[in-house]
Amino acid sequence: MPSQLWPYVTPGIPDEFFEHLPGIPLTQREIRLLLISQLRLEPGSVLWDIGAGTGTIPVEVGLLCPKGQIIAVERDEEVANLIKRNCDRFDVKNVEIVEGSAPECLHNIKTAPHRVCIEGGRPIQEILQAVWQYLPSSGRVIATAANLESLYAISQSFSQLQARNIEVVQSAVNRLETRGFSQTFAAVDPIFILSGEKLD
Repeated sequence: MPSQLWPYVTPGIPDEFFEHLPGIPLTQREIRLLLISQLRLEPGSVLWDIGAGTGTIPVEVGLLCPKGQIIAVERDEEVANLIKRNCDRFDVKNVEIVEGSAPECLHNIKTAPHRVCIEGGRPIQEILQAVWQYLPSSGRVIATAANLESLYAISQSFSQLQARNIEVVQSAVNRLETRGFSQTFAAVDPIFILSGEKLD
């Protein structure tokens, strides 16, 4: 459902539309679009977004699936408040914010997920193991890796969990920027997006 700030049914809100804090991750627009496409959402999907950061994914998914439910998990109180402010900016009402560290706080969530997006968290393997227990058959997990260690850890976890229909996408995005008197293309930091399904 469109908001006044973003009156469109398509995702892809410009980064500058979100309130952000120095040092707090913001999933950039093009990466966000890739993540959302990998989630394969349904109208009533329940999404857990672990390591929600600025809240860009909860906002985009909240607008895209107004009948769905998004649980944004964030360990830092100040960042959790930032997510709330960004939801309010876009008049998104279907996001619940859970303040706590994953995987320890996950048992406090009352609604089991259909989809899980993991955008951070040092104990990535422990988080994956934990969320797998809550997923129904045909549930889907998406995790991002910005370095080789995370890529290996997620791949290894998917193998141990016997995830099916695994996909790996690496982003390669360039944006046109004005520098001085000329326009040049600047690369957005590449990221790996891994997805897998739980099939019993």
